[in-house]
Amino acid sequence: MAAKSGSNGGMQVDTDLVRELAAMLNETGLSEIEVEDGERKIRVSRAMTTTSVPLAAAPAAVTAPVAAAAPAAEATAPAIAANALKSPMVGTAYLTPEPDAAAFVSVGQQVNAGDTVMIIEAMKVMNPIVAPNSGTVTEIYVESGQPVEFDQPLMVIS
Repeated sequence: MAAKSGSNGGMQVDTDLVRELAAMLNETGLSEIEVEDGERKIRVSRAMTTTSVPLAAAPAAVTAPVAAAAPAAEATAPAIAANALKSPMVGTAYLTPEPDAAAFVSVGQQVNAGDTVMIIEAMKVMNPIVAPNSGTVTEIYVESGQPVEFDQPLMVIS
């Protein structure tokens, strides 16, 4: 039985069942489970975005100790500047305001602090990403339509 009626007329939740359902979510990778018992229902759900960051980080932790592969990876990947503008959220980066429009900025372009340099779409909301300082765009690390992670370097404005 998922829930019991209390003496005050309210519903008392079977916490053992809720814990068991939550464990099933973790074991199966599902985002939601619902159990129905007559008129009573219990739904247990979790946000799937919280699990995407640890999954992306896990392979890096496994490959980091390999000494022979590290120099080869560094040679092919561009060096990321320490002062790079980083993503404040997980989402999809767009370098243009519309698909057929010109890019907000390009390499070599001067920008002022507060200028919109790209948009990150997260949960169907378009979030403008603004230049933290005035300067010249020297590097752009992402392409339009590319998924980005929290704290991922996006571009350098120096």
